Amino acid sequence: MSEVQASGKSMKPELHVVGGGLAGAEAAWQAARRGMLVTLHEMRPVVRTPAHRSCMLAELVCSNSFKSMETTAGAGLLKAELKALGSFLIEAAEEARVPAGLSLTVDRSVFAETVTERLESCPGLTLVREEVREVPDRPLCVLATGPLTSASLSSSLAKFVGKENLFFYDALSPIVSAESIDTAVVYPGSRYGKGEGGFLNCPFTEEQYRRFREAILGARVVELQDVDNKCFFEGCLPLEELAARGYQTLAFGPLKPVGLTPPTWDRRAFAVLQLRPENRENTMYGLVGCQTRMTQPEQRRVFRMVPGLENARFLRYGAVHRNTYVDSPRVLNSALMATKRPGLFLAGQLAGGEGYTEAVATGLLAGVNAWRHASGRELLVPPKVTALGGLVRYICGDESRHFAPMNFNFGLLPKVNVKGARRRKELLAERALDALASWKRTEWDEA
Repeated sequence: MSEVQASGKSMKPELHVVGGGLAGAEAAWQAARRGMLVTLHEMRPVVRTPAHRSCMLAELVCSNSFKSMETTAGAGLLKAELKALGSFLIEAAEEARVPAGLSLTVDRSVFAETVTERLESCPGLTLVREEVREVPDRPLCVLATGPLTSASLSSSLAKFVGKENLFFYDALSPIVSAESIDTAVVYPGSRYGKGEGGFLNCPFTEEQYRRFREAILGARVVELQDVDNKCFFEGCLPLEELAARGYQTLAFGPLKPVGLTPPTWDRRAFAVLQLRPENRENTMYGLVGCQTRMTQPEQRRVFRMVPGLENARFLRYGAVHRNTYVDSPRVLNSALMATKRPGLFLAGQLAGGEGYTEAVATGLLAGVNAWRHASGRELLVPPKVTALGGLVRYICGDESRHFAPMNFNFGLLPKVNVKGARRRKELLAERALDALASWKRTEWDEA
């Protein structure tokens, strides 16, 4: 339907978007700017979640970083493609950016306020604060309720897809006050000196690292509840899970010291914990890679063993919360539309797009395809050699027995035969951006 007739009058097609997170906000904006009448449903503050702290749209709860801007990194390539396609949220993130090396790191409050204000004033878009308790029976809908989908909607969704939802746990990193960090111990700098800085670094000797790891392993943790499938997303494992895998797992993972030699040391640190600014004023710093389910008293005890954080004042503790997603390869087609109900699209982590940039990407595609479906156009499927195409093909076409959300990575793209990891990524990025530009000219520009 391009436009429907009712009572002899021409009416614009209507779209209902459920969920005001990253995916829902992007989908709503893309559809509204193409002339659709959009109703954006957000359950906060009527129903709150264990992780959100405000009622703003697109609130970032895990980290304030959209990761690297370099196109030789998966997140950077995906962001470059989204920017080329006119992503509303990538533009808002760049406006709210704070210095943090080569990553797109934002002031959480500025970002959420910008997104909320622009959506509330967007022509053709109506924001409704209410809980949607069932999968909407609407001709056009984007379901983007994210990892904290309410219990009632989860139950309805499970019935709709014909099988139980899959659950896993995610973990948040603590945030500490900048004034409580010992600047005589920590030092500023990005890995290998790249970027404009912003990070602070806490260096460990091997003895300090050993005691820190032992404290993590001996700490009391919050027990998992609610579901039987108690597993974590591999890309966001709690610190205690990593510590249990081996003595040097942390030192080769989130605490890896390479490229971060302390300026006053004559040797490389055994491990380095990085602190990332959480706002423009640099008054808050997040502990990078320190997602945890330790109890709050244990977090105070353990993280104060980090060199430079002996007197740390915690502004937010780490926490765990339930995440929900559907078995997308068996539920969605290659354009993110439900095979059981044409006109119903899924986006964000609910569809299996793990990560902030991935949520924006799937929201953008779902919003555009909802508009195309309403106007009788063929649905868009990005070229498989692009980051967006590789991500969507994984979400909608992965044939593995145990599908799970995943960040975009270069392993999702067709291979190029060249030696050297750096050169391989450069060629994959060049090919992706060339293909995206051609696709945008011939198909996307119609949108």
